[in-house]
Amino acid sequence: MFVKKIYSKNAEYQKFEVLKTNRNKRYKYREFFVEGVRNINEAIKNGWEFSSLLYSGERQLSDWGKNILKTVKTEVNYLLTPELMSDLSGKEDTSELLAVVKMRKDDFSAIPLSPCPLLVLFDRPSNRGNLGTLIRSCDALGADALLVTGHAVDLYDPAVVAAGMGSFFHLPTVRFSDNRQIQEMLLAMREKYPGFRAIATTAHKKTALYREALSGPCLVMVGNETDGLCHGLYEMADTMVSIPMAESSSASSFNVSCAATVILYEITRQRAEKAGF
Repeated sequence: MFVKKIYSKNAEYQKFEVLKTNRNKRYKYREFFVEGVRNINEAIKNGWEFSSLLYSGERQLSDWGKNILKTVKTEVNYLLTPELMSDLSGKEDTSELLAVVKMRKDDFSAIPLSPCPLLVLFDRPSNRGNLGTLIRSCDALGADALLVTGHAVDLYDPAVVAAGMGSFFHLPTVRFSDNRQIQEMLLAMREKYPGFRAIATTAHKKTALYREALSGPCLVMVGNETDGLCHGLYEMADTMVSIPMAESSSASSFNVSCAATVILYEITRQRAEKAGF
């Protein structure tokens, strides 16, 4: 294991800083910053490639940390002073290990889909916490993949990774740059999976979620926190559903990640009912 020692905020240290804070630099290096036991464990479990591990001394590491250093293949590891580790860590109690992980290609065709695919599309997310939370919900409720469209918050932002609570590394997530790619994907899915439908969500009173048949293969589309789904995606939809609010409620809609979670739960409920569970 090749180890470099860093005692000051030199050029190599500054690279770690920009991986945390600068979207453009992340994509230049094709790497991102990862912190937390659960996230590192899930990245290893799901076969992500590691560039580096950062730590401040093997004697300060737990058995878990020592085992990670011993078993995870990296290009180079870095030994930092405790002060530098503290400055890099986003936690009050400095993490014993930090990691630099390689990005994956955006390749929808490489995703292994189930016989009855459940896909989720998040159109132009503008909030890092919402994107991370939706990744977690998709993972928890059995979605095959999450698709992120248009100009959006960075999928590899540390806040998104942290909000995903480990699910980030388990759930396939692919970015689509324009609606044309979505249209092509839908055509391919409809050809391969008979009955595949695109379901748009709206805060306006449309078909109540629980009145729609949702047990078949489908793509659930949720929109930007402020503007909702773009017009082009609404035109691709086979149906539109809404979540009814209580008549006594002053709320007109859910937060987008909460709404998507409710919809995904209803889909899994209907699928379980159809299967006789």
